[in-house]
Amino acid sequence: MARPRNTDYDVVIVGAGIVGATLACALAASRLRVAIVEHDRPAPAPAGDYDLRVSAITPGSRVILDGVGAWAGIAQPRVCPVEQMHVWDAGGTGAIHFDSADIGVPHLAYIIENNAIRAALIERIGGCSNVQLCCPRAVDTIDVANSRVTLRFTDGTQINARVVIGADGPQSRVRQQAGVDLSAWGYAQQGIVATVTTEQPHANTAWQRFLSTGPLAFLPLADGRCSIVWSVDSDQADALLAHEGAQFLESLATAFGDRLGAVVSTSTRIAFPLQRAHAKRYVDSRIALIGDAAHTVHPLAGQGVNLGLLDAAVLAEVLLDADGAGRDIGSVPVLRRYERWRKGDNLAMLTVTDGLKRLFGNSMEAVVRVRNLGLDVTDSVRPVKNMFMRRAAGLEGDLPRLARGLSVVSPER
Repeated sequence: MARPRNTDYDVVIVGAGIVGATLACALAASRLRVAIVEHDRPAPAPAGDYDLRVSAITPGSRVILDGVGAWAGIAQPRVCPVEQMHVWDAGGTGAIHFDSADIGVPHLAYIIENNAIRAALIERIGGCSNVQLCCPRAVDTIDVANSRVTLRFTDGTQINARVVIGADGPQSRVRQQAGVDLSAWGYAQQGIVATVTTEQPHANTAWQRFLSTGPLAFLPLADGRCSIVWSVDSDQADALLAHEGAQFLESLATAFGDRLGAVVSTSTRIAFPLQRAHAKRYVDSRIALIGDAAHTVHPLAGQGVNLGLLDAAVLAEVLLDADGAGRDIGSVPVLRRYERWRKGDNLAMLTVTDGLKRLFGNSMEAVVRVRNLGLDVTDSVRPVKNMFMRRAAGLEGDLPRLARGLSVVSPER
């Protein structure tokens, strides 16, 4: 993996995280020559205690992962299905309850460690004859010419491609090299994550309480524990991270309440900054951005990875359709089809999550009354609630073929 077998590819994907690796798998078995570049060697599948970073994978995203051949490789004992979700407002009595049975599906989501998903995708890439994993390798510069892109790495090597895909996260080197501006602002908050044990079983249910600083979510894990994601102001986060275990558990119990009884133990804790960010454009000549390289969303709805998986599925479809029609896969007209397809939906999700964060962070009495009423009304109007659930589950909308359980290759080819 240290050195590419050749230096000329059709597609180079920078970033072998969940989103970039999914795109690579989606392009497998095509005639396209694909390289996926990563600055670190991918970690093996987790075998010990749970990793602190988990994702809520929607049923729609499961279909994508299954379609690229990775779902079967995720260790099922480490996957916890979510059948219900309870959301309530700490500032009042408003609450809403989601149940997968109401929309005719077995699960609303699956809580899975990020490392477990990524490891299954990397294993799948290992069996793809047209995909090469190049690591460890870090991008230094990207030069775009009329018909190709040259990527130069910090070790002095270089490779060429017809199109380069930036899947390299919020600080994307590809985005920076392409000169794409980013509309971004931080919330001056951190998301604290940890694994905790509760007195009562989680019942395959996700629990989320909206506090004045942001949501506190308890996500069910397959071994009976919960993964927490707690949005707090940055100064409070520093204090909570410095707490001894017992003191942290006391603060956590005060914030969450007793829905699951006492919180009796916690793992180590880490925190990550919360922000909203959106690239001004997703594509340029021979460049496209997917996942966190294009957009970063507040974690309150658990949609970040799912948006990125849809990006990957759509872009794979666009590239393969263009290649099958004999078109230049790196041309702006081809890549703009991907941008038109995904940018509006991603912006809508960013706007909704940002609005919810600000709505529940407002302590004005009139606002508190209105939002509690809104929760109760939405909970009581089943057609509206079911529409929300189906959309959040990735079961409705302008879905790519992979998300509909179809081959990524057009049946017309």
